[in-house]
Amino acid sequence: MQRLSRFFKRPEGLLLSTTFVMAFGFGVWMVLLNNFVIEKAAFTGIEIGLLQSVREIPGFLAFTAVFVLLIIKEQAFLMFALALTLAGVALTGFMPFEYGLYFTTVVMSTGFHYFETIHKSLTLQWLDKADTAHFLGKVLSVKAVGSLLAYATTWIAMEVFDVAYRWVYLGVGAFGLLAIFGLFKLAPKFKQEGTQSKKLVLRKRYWLYYALVFLSGARRQIFVVFAGFMMVEKYGFSVGDISALFIANYVFNLFFAAKIGKLIGKIGERKALIFEYLGLICVFSGYALVQNAYAAATLYVIDHLFFAFAIAMTTYFQKIAQHKDIAATSSVSFTINHIAAVVIPAILGLVWISNPSAVFVVGVIFALLSLVCAFSVPAQPSEQTPTVFGKVSLV
Repeated sequence: MQRLSRFFKRPEGLLLSTTFVMAFGFGVWMVLLNNFVIEKAAFTGIEIGLLQSVREIPGFLAFTAVFVLLIIKEQAFLMFALALTLAGVALTGFMPFEYGLYFTTVVMSTGFHYFETIHKSLTLQWLDKADTAHFLGKVLSVKAVGSLLAYATTWIAMEVFDVAYRWVYLGVGAFGLLAIFGLFKLAPKFKQEGTQSKKLVLRKRYWLYYALVFLSGARRQIFVVFAGFMMVEKYGFSVGDISALFIANYVFNLFFAAKIGKLIGKIGERKALIFEYLGLICVFSGYALVQNAYAAATLYVIDHLFFAFAIAMTTYFQKIAQHKDIAATSSVSFTINHIAAVVIPAILGLVWISNPSAVFVVGVIFALLSLVCAFSVPAQPSEQTPTVFGKVSLV
């Protein structure tokens, strides 16, 4: 019991605990989404594309987090954002129609994107640079535990007990809100070193990080929106089938994400990013060409495995950033990540109607551009050397 108490009194404990709650709640929302909107709201590729664009609008507005920090501390903001996410999840099942789903998605997504922004900022402020990659691997492992529990709960509820969608959403949302209340009571208020900038920060010296973040957002939308939708629409996967795919993905993260984080700490961000993007080029090419359900499912799992290497992008930023810029730049970077994310699902939803394979060819192009950027990352990035093109002034 004392060990558990000490865990919650450390910054790492709060970061990992909130990660678990978010992963559990968001995991249930995500794994049910495609089946729910098709079965209950008769969505086609057009509506799912619009919903995903609506979902990413709060991410596009993530830069506003820096203004919220003028009136609320980052730690309290983290808890509020998490609670808002779970409230959105709880309401989802009670609005099985197009505009109702758009509304609950905005509520959930607003909390989610603020949470991710502040969680990242606090991680980079509270953790030593030498420990961050390994810790971020642990974060992925904890996400895996939360997600595995979410998907197992979903599978049992839907396949064994035939629980209605609305009660699954409500039960998970209520559980998450209770957990947040418990964390709020247990965790002390942690001190932060230095003062964070309370204005928008967009610096020329971070241009390569901005480019990597933008392309990451574009690629991820193709995976999140259309790879999963393909499994349901083209190959007829059930909720149980989709849950099984997610479980396979997160079992890998559970056992290997922390090891990948430690590996990135040893080999450096440049090599890790190059490896990730080469792999994604192959995966998106496969999506465009395969016609077999088992081959598509295999690619889906492999695609997810490369997500762990995205740790390198975060640690690259930590190494090149001035400490005072972390919170503001984290907010701005989420907006940059979602510029493409707001537009791409709606546009590619229209492309999907006539040629699904073309959607994944676009993914190949984004992965190629990411690879070009990865070659501009120095072997040993620092505040003075953010790219391979020489040193920059810190003024």
